[in-house]
Amino acid sequence: MSPTDAGIESPDIKTPDIKEIVREKYGQAALRVKSGGSSCCGATASTGCDPITTNLYDVSQTGQIPEEALLASFGCGNPTALVQLNPGETVLDLGSGGGIDVLLSAQRVGLTGKAYGLDMTDEMLALANENKRRAGASNVEFLKGEIENIPLPDNSVDVVISNCVINLSADKDRVLREAFRVLRPGGRFAVSDVVTRGEMLPEIRQSVLAWVGCIAGALEENDYRGKLASAGFENIEVEPTRIYRAEDAREFLAGQGIDVNVIAPQVDGKFLSAFIRAAKPEAKQACCGPTCCS
Repeated sequence: MSPTDAGIESPDIKTPDIKEIVREKYGQAALRVKSGGSSCCGATASTGCDPITTNLYDVSQTGQIPEEALLASFGCGNPTALVQLNPGETVLDLGSGGGIDVLLSAQRVGLTGKAYGLDMTDEMLALANENKRRAGASNVEFLKGEIENIPLPDNSVDVVISNCVINLSADKDRVLREAFRVLRPGGRFAVSDVVTRGEMLPEIRQSVLAWVGCIAGALEENDYRGKLASAGFENIEVEPTRIYRAEDAREFLAGQGIDVNVIAPQVDGKFLSAFIRAAKPEAKQACCGPTCCS
């Protein structure tokens, strides 16, 4: 069973099953990395790496972190390059995997700041902590937990980032409410995720899941906006960073037994990686007298 069927949270799919599938998949990926292999989505000798998850970090960034952190990345974007991080801030990465975005964030917030990574997979946490040790990062802490239940207090972080993990959750509304809860007033939500654009036939969604199997569960972009607004966020933006064409993945899809010429007209431009920004409203100023409330 896929983490999502057609990208819709179905009442027939039990959340624990989805979590176990994700936990097993990413646990195996971490073990492959530790044994010298690649975590590439769908990587095989015949198909190579999924083009959605490759070439996301430039040389200046990859040279700053252990190679294993890069190899364990399943991301579809680079949130650390697209959000302003300031010295002294606290950052939380939801679904931190091997720790690449946590380690890069930790360098930008400096020793007076803090970077947390949250992951539910023991193997990924072990790999992330090893990468932390290799990087000599003293302002990093990896937490075990689920993104639907963040083990941090209210109003405790300045920035929430994530790299193609929220889409894997069967309860995205709860994830967004939790992100809102832990952010301080005025805090920023800045994630990379895969979204869809416009209507798509269910059977086409099912076929293309072989392409986006590592990052299935994509919300339609307007649904994403709506869920963020319902959670309490404001200043919501969805900025495409990569728009996928079937031709971009011809070799990969062909290796999965999919006829690219048949599905191309239905999927071209409808799957995209996006940088999703939002903010928690600033705290309202307490009323100091009859004039300030008028």
